[in-house]
Amino acid sequence: MAEMREPTFLVLTVLADGPRHGYGIIRDVAELSGDRVKLLPGTLYAALDRLVAQGLVEHVRDEIAEGRLRRYYSLTGAGLEALRAETARLRQLATVAEARLRAVNPRLA
Repeated sequence: MAEMREPTFLVLTVLADGPRHGYGIIRDVAELSGDRVKLLPGTLYAALDRLVAQGLVEHVRDEIAEGRLRRYYSLTGAGLEALRAETARLRQLATVAEARLRAVNPRLA
């Protein structure tokens, strides 16, 4: 699989903790990213549709809360594996960067 864009990585990371509805995903992605990544509903649902089509995420249920429809999504087994692979890729890159920083100045790492 190709490398993931950060919003996709964050959505999968949020869903690794269990099913979430759209607003919950938006809120948790913002919190996880320190408010750097703020997903708009249209952007999120387009991403979720893409992730469902790729088999990484599945729609698990709907509920009505305060008169509004909430769609819940969950990570699939393939989504979990994709998240693990991307996490390993990012970890490997960070390890290389840290080693290079230490080589330049041991106090930088």
